[in-house]
Amino acid sequence: MFNSGAAPCLPELLQKARDMNIFVAEGWGMSETTSLGITNPYVGRKKDGSIGVPYPDADIKIVDINTGEELPPGERGEIVMRSPLVMKGYWNDPEETAKVLKDGWLYTGDIAYRDEDGYIFIVDRSKDIIISGGYNIYPRDIDETLLVHPQVKDVITVGIPDDYHGEIVKSFVQLVENATVTPEELIAYCKERLAAYKVPRRIEFRPQLPRTGVGKALRRLLRDEEIARAGKA
Repeated sequence: MFNSGAAPCLPELLQKARDMNIFVAEGWGMSETTSLGITNPYVGRKKDGSIGVPYPDADIKIVDINTGEELPPGERGEIVMRSPLVMKGYWNDPEETAKVLKDGWLYTGDIAYRDEDGYIFIVDRSKDIIISGGYNIYPRDIDETLLVHPQVKDVITVGIPDDYHGEIVKSFVQLVENATVTPEELIAYCKERLAAYKVPRRIEFRPQLPRTGVGKALRRLLRDEEIARAGKA
């Protein structure tokens, strides 16, 4: 068996594991929650793409990122958690502690929604949300759309500062070996599958994309590169 966290498992990987009779449970946790918090049940129903349901003694709410009000099933908001698993605070850093611990709740910065069965689905990090022309755009929506394309191996989407829209959507794409698809063809592909405001304005091919050792996308690194490039223009 294995547990999966940090980044979502591709459906193909989950199926490959099942074909090998390997038990898989996707879940969620943070250093601030001693790496625990939410998981698909070991015995009972599991949902692909979901991080599951809260651990025992873990209270989880999905709240509006602006008002802090708890949201109904299906609506996207920030995961907040109250539990004995949650840290007491950051070492010698009361200011950062006060930003994330409020009235006993840990504000995680992860955006998610809860379905009618109580299973939670991660959408993105709040700090990674792209705000373009007044729309909130979740990079993972674009990443997952492009990853379905047979010639795409990896994708990281970021918001690029723009004087008119505030930000525009740009996707960095790593292609499979011997791929022939063009950026324009991938943009057209997105137009058929995404709302117009989510479609990338630009696509740049890279031989490799920056990720941490556990697979998390280093979006900030790519965004900082774009800002530095614009400053030199």
